[in-house]
Amino acid sequence: QVLLVESGGGLEPAGGSLRLSCAASGGAFSSYAMGWFRQAPGEGREFVATISRNGDTTYLADSVKGRSTISRDNAANTVVLLIINLKPEDTAVYYCAASDADHCSDHGCYRIADYKYWGQGTPVTVSS
Repeated sequence: QVLLVESGGGLEPAGGSLRLSCAASGGAFSSYAMGWFRQAPGEGREFVATISRNGDTTYLADSVKGRSTISRDNAANTVVLLIINLKPEDTAVYYCAASDADHCSDHGCYRIADYKYWGQGTPVTVSS
């Protein structure tokens, strides 16, 4: 059982930057591919970013590509999502997730169904 706790959400101005952190406990963190997802008010949950188990490979959604990075520190059991040049459409609850699926290990995964463990989410509001 892996416990994931997100932090770093809040109210940010458009054009600003955001650093979300996810702390993991209760499992072998380096054995999980990690992902970030978000859910805007009234919308479904969508993929934002993923990172492989060893951190060498990342993949970003088109909505944040070019202004976002995902990174992980396996020694500290954390994964971080950075987004710059924030837009009002970035407003959402952001979720951290962990996958132990073998096919996600080397490249991460973008499907919700591939993730076994989820955090409670941290809300982000971007004001225009």
